[in-house]
Amino acid sequence: MSDVYVVGVDMIKFGRFPEKTVPQIGAQAALLALDDAGLRIQQMEALYCGNLYQANAMVGQRILQEIGQTGIPVVNTANACATGATAFREAWMAVKAGVYDLVLAVGVEQMGKGLLGGGGGGGGIPKEGLLGSGTMPAVFAEAGMEHSRKYGTTFEQFAKVSVKNHHHSTMNPKAMYQLETPLEMVMNAEMIAYPNTKLMCSVNVDGSASAVLASEQKAKELGLMKRAVRVRASVLTSDPWQERDLVLPDVNTCTRLAAKKAYETAGVGPEDIDLIELHDCFATAEILHYENLFLCKDGEAGRMIDEGATALGGKIPVNVSGGLLSKGHPLGATGIANIYEVSTHLRGEAGKRQVPNARLGLTHVIGLGSACGIHVLERVS
Repeated sequence: MSDVYVVGVDMIKFGRFPEKTVPQIGAQAALLALDDAGLRIQQMEALYCGNLYQANAMVGQRILQEIGQTGIPVVNTANACATGATAFREAWMAVKAGVYDLVLAVGVEQMGKGLLGGGGGGGGIPKEGLLGSGTMPAVFAEAGMEHSRKYGTTFEQFAKVSVKNHHHSTMNPKAMYQLETPLEMVMNAEMIAYPNTKLMCSVNVDGSASAVLASEQKAKELGLMKRAVRVRASVLTSDPWQERDLVLPDVNTCTRLAAKKAYETAGVGPEDIDLIELHDCFATAEILHYENLFLCKDGEAGRMIDEGATALGGKIPVNVSGGLLSKGHPLGATGIANIYEVSTHLRGEAGKRQVPNARLGLTHVIGLGSACGIHVLERVS
């Protein structure tokens, strides 16, 4: 089976575009990725599209109506917040299996304002009960509080995640927000679900990202290896059955399962990774995922944020793009946007936010329901 390479990748600047349709937003990123590779839609053998809120509207085919209908097969995917990563993985699998040599993956979403999961064109939030809440802010607040109960993680430590990621975003021209948020500002912002204030919640935005994937033979044939990024591992998991007393959603298990498989497949360990884009849908989530991705032992995540280990210039920079907290979180696009960010560093093209000498990067998304997608990417030249 062939190695698979990302030979073109890009994303639009995340924002809000009420005057545009989902296919129009998706087409923008698709054309950017094709331009990045120096290729045309006529050369693509298949299209894999990730979109959640219009999952039954054949968004992939409608994107082709914008950029060129060539008769190629189109696969549309929806997998909660792992939607974009799932589309990318399906594209990777097709090339890995030798079915195609050159394919396009697109992730796109148009979000509404308000609670994560409450915007866009479908799904909605079920009616709340008298006790507890099933909204995403509440779920990740509860998970954070459980971490605090077990390990003593503080409100300030959670808030420092937001300070870090908003600082990183000031160096990312494609982030929705590019503003510094000092610790006091984060901690004194409107409380959404303790310990997550408004500035500790991901930003609902419109956005799209796209990648061109190629087999090794095709990448060499087209002279694209110089800027190519190899996909060392592509893993997708769901929650295994487990006997639990708690009725809270499990935000940890499928990530740990995926991380173990990804490291094993890539033949590396967490200590070998140079940068990570992980699913910081809330500040509490980032803290949890330091441990879920085995960047530290259980209970040590708070110390990592205190020591600056996950900031640009630290031991293992995390969410140098600004993350979902500042760059934004258009659900269907997020997984491929993470691929774009890591690939940009591996190519040495990240500008002010460049992680020096980056060779291996990891991307992570989790969709409660559940799905976890992890990709390990490697610099070629």
